[in-house]
Amino acid sequence: MNTAQFTPAGTLTAEDLGRIHLIGVGGVGMSGLARLFLTRGLPVSGSELREWPSLAGMRALGGTIHMTHEPSNLDGVDTVVYSSAIPQDHVEMVEARRRGLRVLHRSEALAAAMTGRRTVAIAGTHGKTTTTSMVTMVLQQAGADPSFVIGGEISEVGSGAHHGTGEHFVVEADESDRSFLIYRPYVSVITNIEADHLNTYGDLATLEAAFAEFARLTDPDGFIVTCADDPGGRRLAQTLRAEGRRVHTYGEAADADLRLSDVVSSAQGVRYLAEIDGRSLGEFRLPVPGRHMGLNSASAVLTAYLLGLPVEAAEAALAAFPGVRRRFERKGVADGVLVYDEYAYHPTSMTLAMRTLREVAGEGRLIVVFQPYRLYRTRDLQAEIAAALGLADELVLLEVFGPGELRQPGEGSAALVEAVPLPADRKVFVGSWEDAPVEVARRARPGDVVVTMGAPPISLMGDELLAALSARLDDAAGGAAGAAGTAG
Repeated sequence: MNTAQFTPAGTLTAEDLGRIHLIGVGGVGMSGLARLFLTRGLPVSGSELREWPSLAGMRALGGTIHMTHEPSNLDGVDTVVYSSAIPQDHVEMVEARRRGLRVLHRSEALAAAMTGRRTVAIAGTHGKTTTTSMVTMVLQQAGADPSFVIGGEISEVGSGAHHGTGEHFVVEADESDRSFLIYRPYVSVITNIEADHLNTYGDLATLEAAFAEFARLTDPDGFIVTCADDPGGRRLAQTLRAEGRRVHTYGEAADADLRLSDVVSSAQGVRYLAEIDGRSLGEFRLPVPGRHMGLNSASAVLTAYLLGLPVEAAEAALAAFPGVRRRFERKGVADGVLVYDEYAYHPTSMTLAMRTLREVAGEGRLIVVFQPYRLYRTRDLQAEIAAALGLADELVLLEVFGPGELRQPGEGSAALVEAVPLPADRKVFVGSWEDAPVEVARRARPGDVVVTMGAPPISLMGDELLAALSARLDDAAGGAAGAAGTAG
């Protein structure tokens, strides 16, 4: 995608867009953008083919949702917004061009909404959604009332976007298609840089160069935050500091500007001590487990500190952080089996998530239900993904979701399951969605932890897994009652 032709931040305002229509409005990124416009009081419509959970909230805010893709959906529309998942020959894209309507990529529409605000943009190979949520909650706790768009929903808040009254706009910046290069941040946070999206960048060096370009777009009066523990982040900091740019780092590394120490993670959460420039900031606690969660939170602490916000606000916000839906989200317990939902699909984030889930499982087993999101990632990182999945005790693997991608012979989950280093009886490839809950119910036993992981649609499976496990319990109870009746 040639983002050089995109309209950069500061060119348009959200009000310039008039009546806005979003194609595929139920997706995580598009639904957040739609909610932002709706809470800003703008007229919004969208089209979908599936009743996503987010659609009810949009309707309640006054949005018009069409459950078909039709040319007539564009009647009265001024601007059509699409995502990278929408092909150029989509019926509504073709109609929009025929009518001469303004057509914007999601990132361009989001950039318009940022105009006039101090943007805090969070980028990185993984950890973006959680970090964006943490930064948002810290600013809210400090009374800053930021606008925000997150690639997920903050648990218990039920929203991934909001139009606030404050000067800050917190946004998750997507590097996958280079679209983050049209933003003009006041603060740039880069959590890590690892090989990914090689279909776009070709190699790690080109990807790192794009992150450096993104960081250079930061306002000269603002600052850049990156992780001293991440090799890619460290290289980026060295490059930018040599250019005279204002860069601040966080991590457990001895030379980090915000240094973490005494990090402790358990099933109950994570805590650590933090200091900056030799001055103690005190202890920070999160009710969600994982050392990586502590590291993500440190970027929020550092950002708040550099913005001049009270450290106490960061401490309070993180102590109450409820997590993000689909990011280590506890779905429930059925028949003694605990079910979680986790968005991770990059091998590093998958490994971190599964190690944390093992802390939760204790003596129980870890059963992973995984649906790869992208064909190119599954192909390019097959060995790394297989190694991560090998940390499970049992694996149920679905076919690659791959929106808009064409599967070539030998590609996909059938090849991946063979590469996973588990015995044949502890891994299985299931060909249909309906087979996965049945397979989990057959394999799981009380005390186990089951996690759904990978492509966005699999987040809908958590409830189905709980239903299948509950049905198993009901069947067992019915069988026992029948046996008792026969004996009587």
